[in-house]
Amino acid sequence: MKDTVISETIQYIGVDDKTLDLFEGQYVIPNGISYNSYVILDEKIAVMDTVDKRGVKEWLSNLEDRLAGRKPDYVIISHMEPDHAGSLAALLDVYPQIQIVGNAKTFSMLPQFFDMKAEYETVVVKEGDTLPLGSHTLQFFMAPMVHWPEVMVSYEQQEKILFSADGFGKFGALDTEEDWTCEARRYYFNICGKYGAPVQALLKKAATLDIQMICPLHGPILKENLAYYIDKYQIWSSYEPEDKGILVAYASIHGNTAAAAVKFAEILKEKGASKVVLTDLTRDDMAEAVEDAFRYDRMVLAAASYDGGVFPCMEAFLHHLKSKNYCNRTVALVENGSWAPSAGRTMKTILEAMKNVQVVEEMVTIKSAMKEDDRKEMEHLAEILLEK
Repeated sequence: MKDTVISETIQYIGVDDKTLDLFEGQYVIPNGISYNSYVILDEKIAVMDTVDKRGVKEWLSNLEDRLAGRKPDYVIISHMEPDHAGSLAALLDVYPQIQIVGNAKTFSMLPQFFDMKAEYETVVVKEGDTLPLGSHTLQFFMAPMVHWPEVMVSYEQQEKILFSADGFGKFGALDTEEDWTCEARRYYFNICGKYGAPVQALLKKAATLDIQMICPLHGPILKENLAYYIDKYQIWSSYEPEDKGILVAYASIHGNTAAAAVKFAEILKEKGASKVVLTDLTRDDMAEAVEDAFRYDRMVLAAASYDGGVFPCMEAFLHHLKSKNYCNRTVALVENGSWAPSAGRTMKTILEAMKNVQVVEEMVTIKSAMKEDDRKEMEHLAEILLEK
């Protein structure tokens, strides 16, 4: 398990979930997910978020163990999504005296998830408010649309810890040994990617704080080299390419378009492209394809025509990109069609609705199977793309 030691007075009580196959019903998580929660033990005790109800029994046991017979005074709700607030009702059943801390939007959303028949004490906080616990003090900063409207983060002033809600989260259970950046990037662009401007606003607030540790709601606690993680978020939320490279994404019916895409990737490498990544949109993880599209500065789309448009998985990929604010990139197109090629026109129309996406004017049109003339046209298109 990743290091979950925070301090003697701030402790981890979250749980891993290795049985869930799809996060949010759509994202493949082969290594599971962690639902992070924390407890601050002081004169007053604050529980920092709950967990998904899938892990409620283990979580309540972890909390009871840390409390050692005491009762919590507050539960901080930084995010109402069910994977974080899902065990709130169970917490209230065990500790009915606890005060719920949230902002106005939190409490307007709360009845949508829970049938709150009993009267519970609430503490409504706004931007900059503080909550003294004894030697520890929590300060609250609103983070609307990172990535829900009620989100807020908490800064513990004594130990200089940022409880960052879904910010700086990643896929993967804590007992998984894997690179942080890859799964954090896939998490960011697919969960928060649409909301770059709100993330930038939150980063500006964070820049005013002396942060020594980041405790997210998913993924490992970040203790060292925080500048690295913050820099990644600066790049991702500004929609600038992270690396110079080319993603070749293809959607093939019978294999001819796939063969052309593979050949195009070979041509790019032969002509000096430093990084070329291939993805088969009919088989590969869509979330990872979205991640790579944002990671690199250029992209090639190769697709078969279908029903007067484009093969559905390519259309789905493009609409995923559009919904996540894909921008500031250069894209080249390869279409295939046996009698009435339409993929190129359809892809271009979707791309033109995206901000600052330059579509290379020259397009390769293959009719059924790739020929020698098609290869020559791809070499020419590759040279144009490599000059971008």
